[in-house]
Amino acid sequence: QVQLVESGGGLVQPGKSLKLSCAVSGRAISTLAMAWFRQAPGKEREFVAGIKRGQGTTYAADSVKGRFTVSRDNGENTVYLHMFGLKSEDTAVYYCSATVGSPIVSSLRYESTYEYWGQGTQVTVSS
Repeated sequence: QVQLVESGGGLVQPGKSLKLSCAVSGRAISTLAMAWFRQAPGKEREFVAGIKRGQGTTYAADSVKGRFTVSRDNGENTVYLHMFGLKSEDTAVYYCSATVGSPIVSSLRYESTYEYWGQGTQVTVSS
């Protein structure tokens, strides 16, 4: 059974940076396609960034491209979301997700692609 545990959220000022972690147990992350989603108050959950299994090609939503990047550490079996230049509109609960499948790029942004989810970590961007 794959389990995901997010950490690293908190309160941060606009323009600052934050790194979220997703520790994975039960399976090597190199065999998983993984993604970060977020859900702001009153809004639907949306795709933020993803990383494919194997070589680990990464993708980001247009709304965060150039500010957020996703990476992984196979030795630590952990996936990270590096967030730079945070804005108030980035305030949300951030979720880590994973699938044992090999989704095509266009499927990475859909929640239904992923079987496993973490509990979420709150990120609040405010002065």
